[in-house]
Amino acid sequence: MYLRTILIVLALGALALFTVANWQAFTTPTTLSLIAATVEAPLGLILLGVVVLLTALFLIYVVYLQSSALLETRRHARELHAQRELAEHAEISRINELRVSLESQLDALAKQNETTKSELLARLDQLEGDLRQSMEQCQNSLAAAMAEIDDRLERGIGQTPPGKLA
Repeated sequence: MYLRTILIVLALGALALFTVANWQAFTTPTTLSLIAATVEAPLGLILLGVVVLLTALFLIYVVYLQSSALLETRRHARELHAQRELAEHAEISRINELRVSLESQLDALAKQNETTKSELLARLDQLEGDLRQSMEQCQNSLAAAMAEIDDRLERGIGQTPPGKLA
């Protein structure tokens, strides 16, 4: 756009320089035909006026286009900002939902862990009781067996076997 502006300014400057250099020819009156009538006027000034008018119209059009583009850009920027805020709010709500979900799952796992732990401890206590009971039974059985062996030994030492007496 910068190059285009420089070219337009150079063209307008060249036109102004050409006009100043040929001012006498521009102001010379000429007979002009308007199809229905004839008029005597300086053709150069009329054409210069048309060029100035067209240039002014093009400048107004360019200003209109630039302002329209600027307004459109601002509108898009506002919409983009609004969409960005919506996306951020949606992301924040998703993160909050995820946090709540994770917390509830962690609480459920903690409760399940406590339940499993209490069940395991109860089972271990039961197994420990069963083991003690089994050990007591084994100890009692062993004590009874040793007492019986002891009794047999005591009875057997005092008696001689019947085949050895004769």
